Amino acid sequence: MNRPNIIFMHSHNTGRYVQPYGHAVPTPNIQRLAEEGVLFRNAFAAAPTCSPSRASFLTGNYPHSTGMLGLAHRGWGMSENSRHIADSLGRAGYLTTLCGIEHIVLNKDGAVAPDSTYDQVLPAKNARAESVAPAVVDFLKKAPDQPFFMSIGLQETHRPYPPGEPDRYPAEDPRFCTPPKPLPDTPVTRQDMADFKACARIMDDAWGAILNALDETGLAGNTLVCCFSDHGLQFPLNMCNLTDHGMAVYLVMRGPGGFEGGKVIDGMVSLIDLAPTAYDLAGLSEWKWVDGQSMLPLIQGEVERLHEEIYGEVTYHASYEPMRCVRTERYKYIRRYDNRQKPVLPNIDDTPSKDELLRLGLLENRRDQEMLFDLYFDPDEVNNLTDNPGRTEVLEDMRNRLDRFMRETDDPLLSGHVTAPSGARLNNPDGASPRDVTITAP
Repeated sequence: MNRPNIIFMHSHNTGRYVQPYGHAVPTPNIQRLAEEGVLFRNAFAAAPTCSPSRASFLTGNYPHSTGMLGLAHRGWGMSENSRHIADSLGRAGYLTTLCGIEHIVLNKDGAVAPDSTYDQVLPAKNARAESVAPAVVDFLKKAPDQPFFMSIGLQETHRPYPPGEPDRYPAEDPRFCTPPKPLPDTPVTRQDMADFKACARIMDDAWGAILNALDETGLAGNTLVCCFSDHGLQFPLNMCNLTDHGMAVYLVMRGPGGFEGGKVIDGMVSLIDLAPTAYDLAGLSEWKWVDGQSMLPLIQGEVERLHEEIYGEVTYHASYEPMRCVRTERYKYIRRYDNRQKPVLPNIDDTPSKDELLRLGLLENRRDQEMLFDLYFDPDEVNNLTDNPGRTEVLEDMRNRLDRFMRETDDPLLSGHVTAPSGARLNNPDGASPRDVTITAP
């Protein structure tokens, strides 16, 4: 077999809300990919916020190991570009191409810029599906003889959402929608979900055009397609939370190496496993800096699971909200580091659903600093067991796992408050107003 082409197709803020995970969100092209490839039922982002998650799946490292502790457009950046998958595959003879959003590099004016790590950036007008899909299809029709790596980043399903079209697409009728967990079922949240479905439809159409182009050009058989989201939905209590609502993502892969046949994998995987899987399949020998693991032994039946536990983190989003977590198959342990008692409102993006939760009393909720959840019996992670005497041993074990991980990866939170980059744009961490303030490092 020739060295395979490798494509990362990543959407924005979609979580696991697509058709092959059983949701009433019609995404027939992702469904087709799942039926032809491998669907991972328990795939998770390393961070439930954009730039940190993207830096992690592009390097195979946890966000704090990359230096990307916050959003690129708020001043954060990666500390070592040589670990970027495009740099590694480029040095191995791959043509590396970016189309759409990646959100880890800024230009000199402070705007999000195309990543110069790539050999080329396709001339899409923006990161919307209507611009990205045609540019990628054109590239595939003229694909080079050498193996290529492509990062294809859609702005969808980032807000703002287009209005649903229930007359053409009945699934987008808010009367028959259910909002995502753990939101209350109200007319406002149902309408918000209906509009999300419209955005997911546009996303899925783009993936379909790209998959069709792979078939038509004969490239599909020797191309590993990795189709996934960066983190959870852009709804309150989802994105920017270390519950599964924020960390769980769809991940469907198809291509050589055993990624075929409509398999379903229940074992936990993290998006940090994508880069080492690509390296393994491409025959690279030097990629031991990664925190993730190649999925090939899992796919080929050599092991039953890759991970006994996985980890997640938030440090900055719109404002400082440091927290870390460890997840096993049964338990989730989350620890906060800021001692705030109320939700950090700037880290909940402004949406109709946020307004609805504020109307219903969101600010009256207590914000625990330490949480333990039994995911078998409490999948929505609402019953905190840290004070349950029957779970003392579990709590101590999960604390120790997280402590050990933070030491081994030299997590900067171990040294105390993590200071934002000089001149970073952050939001007021304590008030309800998204007023920007400037934080200057000492």
